[in-house]
Amino acid sequence: MNQKIKEQLKGRSFLTLKDFTPEEIQYFLDLAEQLKADKKKGITGNRLKGKNVALIFEKPSTRTRCSFTIGCTDEGGHPEYLGRDDIQLGYKETIEDTARVLGRMFDGIEFRGFRQDYVEKLAEYSGVPVWNGLTDEYHPTQILADLLTMKEQFGYLKGLRFVYAGDGRNNMANSLMIGCGKMGLHFTILAPKALWPKEDLVRLCREYADASGGSVTMSEDTDAVTGADVIYTDVWCSMGEEEKAAERVALLRPYQVNRALLEKTGKDSTIVMHCLPAVRENEITAEVFEANADVIFDEAENRMHTIKAVMVATLGDD
Repeated sequence: MNQKIKEQLKGRSFLTLKDFTPEEIQYFLDLAEQLKADKKKGITGNRLKGKNVALIFEKPSTRTRCSFTIGCTDEGGHPEYLGRDDIQLGYKETIEDTARVLGRMFDGIEFRGFRQDYVEKLAEYSGVPVWNGLTDEYHPTQILADLLTMKEQFGYLKGLRFVYAGDGRNNMANSLMIGCGKMGLHFTILAPKALWPKEDLVRLCREYADASGGSVTMSEDTDAVTGADVIYTDVWCSMGEEEKAAERVALLRPYQVNRALLEKTGKDSTIVMHCLPAVRENEITAEVFEANADVIFDEAENRMHTIKAVMVATLGDD
């Protein structure tokens, strides 16, 4: 692996893929592939031996919590779960002060919560690598897992035609647009215009795509799936937005990933991806979900391998 990139990742935080070059993202993917192959052979490491990792969770989690816990343990580190009732993050103590305390006790910090500025302040004031396990704006560790899954399915990333169908302004749509733009995919958001992402982020991602040979487009027309290699969807109502559920269902029903939508691709090789958890018969039918379950659960497993790669690359010892 590229020694220069290896060195420049040491000690860095992982807050959004905007902060990383395509070559650095590829390094994470290559390392995850290697760590996954080792894991399948029963080989674990000691790159995080003696490292203590704080896992801060404001939002509940299955894949993120398990991935950080297992990834850290596999490499000889100690993960410490800190739920919203375990520390006084942001209400009895400032984010800055909590960051400075944790940075003196832990070697790395994961944060999964609501506000992007919280994870940014943790990174600024803690003095240790901080990893974004999800905020309302971005979910970068999920995107690494998605990219690895597509690489496993197709053997390459650059040039794949990728359609995200659903809420086009949530953290997944934002992060997929960044990741696909940087890695040279042809990325389309299929959503009602009211749920398209912010224009400034779209402009930025188009700059990434221009540099990588990809593209970024928006569409309200389901014919946009024609020729798609990947159709991706997510829940129509993100955590903290439950009161908008009825409105979202009404807006997004035409964009459900179902057999009719898949037939519009004109391809038998199209795969369907979902970051989970899924609300079957809302954003995706049970039929389509089960037909693509092997890919979807490879994607879920790959959270562990890619998160391990992020910790090893930014915190681990050789």
